[in-house]
Amino acid sequence: MKTCATLAEWRAVRGGADWASRSVGFVPTMGALHAGHVALLERARAENERVVLSVFVNPTQFNDPGDLARYPRTLEADVDLARPFVDAVWVPVAEELYPDRYRYRVTENEQSLRWEGAHRPGHFDGVLTVVLKLLNAVQPQRAYFGEKDWQQLQLVRGMVDALLLPVAIVACPTVRAVDGLALSSRNQRLSPIARVRAAAFPRILRSAAAPTLVAAALRGKSFEVDYVDDVDGVRIGAVRLEGVRLIDNVRL
Repeated sequence: MKTCATLAEWRAVRGGADWASRSVGFVPTMGALHAGHVALLERARAENERVVLSVFVNPTQFNDPGDLARYPRTLEADVDLARPFVDAVWVPVAEELYPDRYRYRVTENEQSLRWEGAHRPGHFDGVLTVVLKLLNAVQPQRAYFGEKDWQQLQLVRGMVDALLLPVAIVACPTVRAVDGLALSSRNQRLSPIARVRAAAFPRILRSAAAPTLVAAALRGKSFEVDYVDDVDGVRIGAVRLEGVRLIDNVRL
């Protein structure tokens, strides 16, 4: 496994003879890897001859500087966890990914303004811009994203189609803890008591009630509710607990 700290190092690996004419699977992450990321890496390993992981806490997708500062950074543990599955780990730096200081960006003008976008202004501009840059640099045949971030998955797929990118976006099922809570790097910021309470979020989200009643039930369990909505056979929701934002979705 090779670890690349610069764009030049990564390009040297990608252009090497042992990567030529090989299928490449790509798992872009912001680090703090957990079992959900492992599921993406396992799928990529099974379907490709070469696998690359990126670890980059992307500043442009955070509308709250405090949230960016608190985001967990566990690079050494991430590399150890990924080692059995990947051929290369690329750890970009912001100065190389944003030499333009974010003057150029990708903007989607419809779905990105709803749900997550309504509560996190500019979030999806940052997501789509960095994903485009990463895909351009990695040039994979397949890129792997978790279904937990349902809106992000739809927007990335839409961008790939709209910009004619030669990559397949592979969706992987949400990985959950034993109590049903979707695995997320943010879960570790919950206190032990809040972590127990958080399991009610997916359970209530799955109820047969209308979204307005589901939102009311979540508030009754002391969640702050950003939204609950039904879209294309999927119920999506975002809540806050102890100031930690949790998102999830379930099939109706």
